[in-house]
Amino acid sequence: MRGKPKVKDRKPWEGGKVEQVSGEVRNGKHCVLGVDPSLRSTGYGIVECQGRGRLRLVSCGTIRVARKASIGSCLQALQSEMERIVGEFAPQVAAVEKVIFVQSIRTALDLGAARGVILLTLARRLIPVYEYPPRLVKLGVSGKGQAQKRQVAFMVKSLLGLSQPPSPDVADALAVALAHLHRNWAISVGSGRV
Repeated sequence: MRGKPKVKDRKPWEGGKVEQVSGEVRNGKHCVLGVDPSLRSTGYGIVECQGRGRLRLVSCGTIRVARKASIGSCLQALQSEMERIVGEFAPQVAAVEKVIFVQSIRTALDLGAARGVILLTLARRLIPVYEYPPRLVKLGVSGKGQAQKRQVAFMVKSLLGLSQPPSPDVADALAVALAHLHRNWAISVGSGRV
């Protein structure tokens, strides 16, 4: 049974006021689903913060849809896979990357539709969702808000003890989950510990 998340004010990384949400902790573990939304290549990663601040990669992957698939087929596949992932791993919270810049109006509309499906799927499962702009994700994982994708992938690999960096979509999703844990659980960048 899910308890109501605890909320308290916390000093933000930069300006303004931020709410800290600790969420539910099960058996000393906190499970976060990170999502890097896309219409045809959505990255996801599930990271668990265990007692004493140990990080563990639970699962990750990319939800891929054929380039020639209709937008309706893409959204249906995305919704179905997100339902499967949430049902199988039961994360306590989700961290989703915000959209800051897109190259075209069409891309913005497609990405907005994909994000809508993801957010609705999570809302139907009563999973709290926290959104982070790319700059805060990079800052939370690498310590630099302007870090390059390869730097972020390297830090994800290091923090989670992976043998090789994950694919770009997966690295971004894991980075969002790690940034959420960093922001809300005070994980020290580079140590993999709370």
